[in-house]
Amino acid sequence: MSKINLGEEVKKLLLAGIGAAATTVEKSEEILDDLIRKGELTVEQGKILNQELKRTVRETTQKKDKEDVQDKEVDFEEFVKSLSPEEFSKLKEQMSRAENE
Repeated sequence: MSKINLGEEVKKLLLAGIGAAATTVEKSEEILDDLIRKGELTVEQGKILNQELKRTVRETTQKKDKEDVQDKEVDFEEFVKSLSPEEFSKLKEQMSRAENE
């Protein structure tokens, strides 16, 4: 049985989601700045749109992160059910050691 580090996997998943959201926000800010320079938006309109975009991205990211964690929980439950008694015992030992560290 391979060594399981569920916490690390969840961390990677959350960081990937945050990275994608940050990239989206940065690109959107560039577009808004470009529109302001071209005079198609006022600075105030750009600020309002930027704040709204950040709020929407934050809400979407939080919702997606919760869904991803729930999916991982289901996957983990299925994984645990598929273990042999010996593998399950080893997993419990690893979790106990990790808890005591």
